[in-house]
Amino acid sequence: MIRHTVVFRLRHAPGSDAESSFLTDARVLAGIPGVHRFEQLRQTSPKNDYHFGFSMEFDDADAYRAYDAHPDHRAFVAERWVPEVEDFLEIDYVPLDA
Repeated sequence: MIRHTVVFRLRHAPGSDAESSFLTDARVLAGIPGVHRFEQLRQTSPKNDYHFGFSMEFDDADAYRAYDAHPDHRAFVAERWVPEVEDFLEIDYVPLDA
């Protein structure tokens, strides 16, 4: 299993229609085959400058690669993410063997 996460800050004013539109349109990612447990999260800690997070899981590396190459993902990144995200940090996790 791979958990793909990203925390980010938008160029839009907090609470704006543009912010809401971005978050609504990002839900397209949940419908891409292989995506499980898609979540949109709001940052509440003052410990960093990021405002939102996305988290999703994939069964394996092949599913993650298919998601990355999927036309809906590529279009969202090019049309929304690149022009609207001011800063981000992406982290991908695999479970530790206990």
